Amino acid sequence: MLQLPQRRLFFFTNTTVLMALKPLTTIITTTFSHIPNTTYAYTNKINKIPFSFSSSKLLQNTQRLFTSSCFSKPMSPISPPLSRPHATIPRPVVVENPEQHEKESDEMKELRQKLEEYNIEGISYKPGQRNGLTCPQCRGGDSEENSLSLFIGPDGTAAWNCFRAKCGWKGVIKGSNGNATVSLNTKIRTAVKPPKRVITETSLQLEPLCNELVDYFAERMISRETLRRNSVMQRRYGEQIVIAFAYRKDGVLVNCKYRDITKRFWQESNVEKVFYGLDDIKGENDIIIVEGEMDKLAMEEAGFRNCVSVPDGAPPSVSSKEVPSEEQDIKYEYLWNCKKYLEKASRIILATDGDSPGIALAEELARRLGRERCWRVNWPKKIVDGYYKDANEVLMYLGAGALRDVIEHAELYPIQGLFNFSDFFQEIDAYYHQTLGYELGVPTGWTALNDLYNVVPGELTVVSGVPNSGKSEWIDALLCNLNHSVGWKFALCSMENKVREHARKLLEKHVKKPFFDVRYGELAERISVQELEEGKQWLSNTFHLIRCENECLPNIDWVLKLAKAAVLRHGINGLVIDPYNELDHQRPPSQTETEYVSQMLTKIRRFAQHHSCHVWFVAHPRQLHQWVGKAPNLYDISGSAHFINKCDNGIIIHRNRDPDAGPMDQVQVCMRKVRNKVIGTIGDAFLSYDRVTGLYMDIDDVPVKKKN
Repeated sequence: MLQLPQRRLFFFTNTTVLMALKPLTTIITTTFSHIPNTTYAYTNKINKIPFSFSSSKLLQNTQRLFTSSCFSKPMSPISPPLSRPHATIPRPVVVENPEQHEKESDEMKELRQKLEEYNIEGISYKPGQRNGLTCPQCRGGDSEENSLSLFIGPDGTAAWNCFRAKCGWKGVIKGSNGNATVSLNTKIRTAVKPPKRVITETSLQLEPLCNELVDYFAERMISRETLRRNSVMQRRYGEQIVIAFAYRKDGVLVNCKYRDITKRFWQESNVEKVFYGLDDIKGENDIIIVEGEMDKLAMEEAGFRNCVSVPDGAPPSVSSKEVPSEEQDIKYEYLWNCKKYLEKASRIILATDGDSPGIALAEELARRLGRERCWRVNWPKKIVDGYYKDANEVLMYLGAGALRDVIEHAELYPIQGLFNFSDFFQEIDAYYHQTLGYELGVPTGWTALNDLYNVVPGELTVVSGVPNSGKSEWIDALLCNLNHSVGWKFALCSMENKVREHARKLLEKHVKKPFFDVRYGELAERISVQELEEGKQWLSNTFHLIRCENECLPNIDWVLKLAKAAVLRHGINGLVIDPYNELDHQRPPSQTETEYVSQMLTKIRRFAQHHSCHVWFVAHPRQLHQWVGKAPNLYDISGSAHFINKCDNGIIIHRNRDPDAGPMDQVQVCMRKVRNKVIGTIGDAFLSYDRVTGLYMDIDDVPVKKKN
């Protein structure tokens, strides 16, 4: 049974703390226009923590002093607590409300995300609203004035301008139907940043934690010793007490972050931004980065001191832009400030929250720290539903051992394009046990080819042969066999065939009767009207056509784009491109035909592999001046030797034209290349062609004609 941490009801005897438990509406009653120049950013993260009370009446009209101290989405602006006249009190800034985002239109959501990329945050996204903000470029200068004016238009347009003469930063974002373009002035001046404030525990009026707060941390499985070592203190604002997380660098206090009864976080303004617990990773090869101070403390309870917490929480999403320069990367300036502490680390475990913002934070950190040295954690699954969200939640519900196990089993952070064989073990096992489907290929339907050629999804087969040798007819017959045996469907880009003539050829092979009863079919029974209707339905269910109806020649990109649509919409298993010389092959003057063919065949192979679709590509041989009637080879294909170098399978279709060499209806199928030995080998097979029906048959299966 899951062991929950023991919860205790503790009583506040201190008059100051009792006042802090009054309803919030009785505590916050005044505005703060007189507050000194200290600005803060507020964030909130709510963890569902089991808590039992022995008497519900006792705390009927009270609020708990503290909950989680981890970051999440920002809360709506609420003034800081009342203060004594002489206290140094933070000045609130306008921040965003998570509920507001849910009510935003898609256009406003897009606009908000675009503005956040330029570090313009904490505004009202109501159309027609004008906002006065601190400029993210100059930060309002020495006086930290709200010099940036931003206007949200009713059409989803945002325009801003910093009125400080030393800055002058301005820009506009125009959004329409989900699309946005950004225009910025090119004469942005570099502002002189004000010097960082020097703070001390005395100047901030910090003091040791009271017993009630120590008990609160104990409920979250954080010991007094861990609190002492990490300089967790408290600060009084009038009649309210807040938690103070002291940020130190080389033992010197450089920042302080607070948490109050309303579950808000704020920190000192104009101070150096660094990691919480920075000194704990000095000289470490392995470090852990978490999303909140409470998670940092939880990691220490699990035995990991080499852990730091980010100071500013998580972004709503990953930025689509490139990582900005150190000077412009304001949102993650703490990373640059801690650069020397991070340089030595060869293994960085990103243990951010498991929600969407936490995942986005991990990606932003990995982009800046280098994915090659990052690891990520997988938070355990809950018994009922979902997963545990962060380190402190795992510590509380599962214990220190479980949290250690999570860190020890961190996995490599994924790098696009870089894999390990272990990433494919499941696929390899399925290949071995033949549960993927068609691992050994699909037989062609002709016994003579069983040992030479079988069709595997995801491969490219190049088919060639001299004109009028039956290349297209043979491929049509192969497609019919594959449909009859395993139900495959196909896309046909056959530019030499009229639709009606191609339909006739396919129907003759399907019904095994001639389409007409004249000339070639006058001695056989013609396809009946009923068979025609049934055949038309078969055509509709089996084949999809890729055709360019205008006078322009299609290029290979156009063909593959439509083929991809056919895979996704109709589930095709095969694509026929017939022939190569009917495509548009315009190329840059600096590119040779050989280079172009190599690039084109690479695109086709990637399409085949990515969509598990077999591609047959018909290419004619170059003009053979001294041809003596023998089958050509793949190196005779016009254009480039890459036709044989790049394909998985190479086939030559050759029809006998010499009565003295054998039957005139005999067709030679020459396997000239087979990359995958599992599905075939090089060799020749002979088939008999029935001109009346277009069927290809094994020689042994050809019916013997009766003599008159």
